[in-house]
Amino acid sequence: MALADTFVKQVKHSGKPAGDKHTDGGGMYLLVKASGKYWRMDYTHSSKRKTLALGVYPAISLAAARKRREKAREQLAHEIDPGIAKREDKQAQADAAASTFELVALNWLSKTAAKRKDVTQERITTLLKHDIFPFIGKLPIHTIGPRDVLDKAVRKIEARGSIDTAHRAKQICGQIFRYAVAIGLAERDVTSDLRGALAEIPKSHFSAITEPKQAGELMRSIFDYTGHPTTVAALKLSPLVFVRPGELRTAEWAEIDLVGAEWRIPGAKMKMKMDHIVPLSTQAVEILCSVKRISGHGRYVFPSLRTGERPMSDNTINAALRGLGYSKEVHTAHGFRAMARTIMDEVLYQRVDLIEHQLAHAVKDPNGRAYNRTAHLPARRVMMQTWADYLDKLRIGADVIQLRTATT
Repeated sequence: MALADTFVKQVKHSGKPAGDKHTDGGGMYLLVKASGKYWRMDYTHSSKRKTLALGVYPAISLAAARKRREKAREQLAHEIDPGIAKREDKQAQADAAASTFELVALNWLSKTAAKRKDVTQERITTLLKHDIFPFIGKLPIHTIGPRDVLDKAVRKIEARGSIDTAHRAKQICGQIFRYAVAIGLAERDVTSDLRGALAEIPKSHFSAITEPKQAGELMRSIFDYTGHPTTVAALKLSPLVFVRPGELRTAEWAEIDLVGAEWRIPGAKMKMKMDHIVPLSTQAVEILCSVKRISGHGRYVFPSLRTGERPMSDNTINAALRGLGYSKEVHTAHGFRAMARTIMDEVLYQRVDLIEHQLAHAVKDPNGRAYNRTAHLPARRVMMQTWADYLDKLRIGADVIQLRTATT
């Protein structure tokens, strides 16, 4: 006689040491013991009597136990031992849990660490933990397809404007998949199907240092520079404000509010022909205060060395960088913009829209309208101070988070 839900719920252990069996048909029964209620199924395979555990009540209901019984009967009809099949399923699940993308990636990192410098190892690890693991890390690597890598992980990096990082992330994922193939955990490198799926890396006409370690070396070189005081000040201010070189050299005292810590550049001087506000960090204000004692009586913050009636030459900063040993192939005055853009996004995790606002790039709201010059100004003030503090840490060699993209 088939069991009923009410009976299963109410039945008690009678006290028999072996427990009480209550049959439901098809070999299935409820075994009631002092320790609990257990679903079991007796069956015969290869002329041997066996018992299959179907679960524990109430976690497995009567209906769920019956479904498991029917699955076992179907397996028997195909001459499959359900007990062995269950063990194999458990092993497969254990294998899958041990071969997630994250575990395979960490194993790959460990196995190949000797091929990299410590800083590179740290950067790759940071990239994976921040941009890849949260999205595909828990998936068994053999179940991951090209669209998983693209849509769940890499596209998210591309969407925030970090095109180069997206390409590097895809490349690193490809190396992990090839490692998985080599150790028998994946059939192929699925990232090979993503060729051409990402936007091309923008070509830059201005060389720039974008690695934190090298940026720290650059900052130390800048602070060791012993040129003319106004040139020294302009060079120190360049990475802090990361405006275009022409905007920096033509800066006027009338545009700068040292008390309010703000530099308002009129649209006539801007590439986009829109007024632009540069929040000034405490470090930037300190530099400007020092140079005001020299040029504060005139129009320009950084006047020409020949005459105070004109701004400094457009080649002054680049010439200073050359004097410090940085060739035009390594870093330029314009390169401070790329340095800020890359490190603030990929190391400090600042909002990309705030960075783009501060770079005076065209940024539009969800309705397609251009933001005005005061958009997110309080948040940009915080960002600019965070950036200045980080540059100080780089300069003095303090422990810092390294750039999270790199190739091996």
